[in-house]
Amino acid sequence: MKTLIVVAFLGLILYNLGAGLYYMLVDMGTTKRTVNALTKRIALSVVLILLVVAGIASGYIEPHGLGR
Repeated sequence: MKTLIVVAFLGLILYNLGAGLYYMLVDMGTTKRTVNALTKRIALSVVLILLVVAGIASGYIEPHGLGR
């Protein structure tokens, strides 16, 4: 379940990144859709990072110890 949530967040982040690129090319700076899409991307990224940190702190997510 936790992997599905992370993958869903990454999918939404990539979608908003693509939407921002599309709006930037189509609107040519006439609307704020690009800014809105990129703002949503940043917000989703921050929420994902906070969820991962909270999951590690609560013990729900266990880091695999890469490099040990």
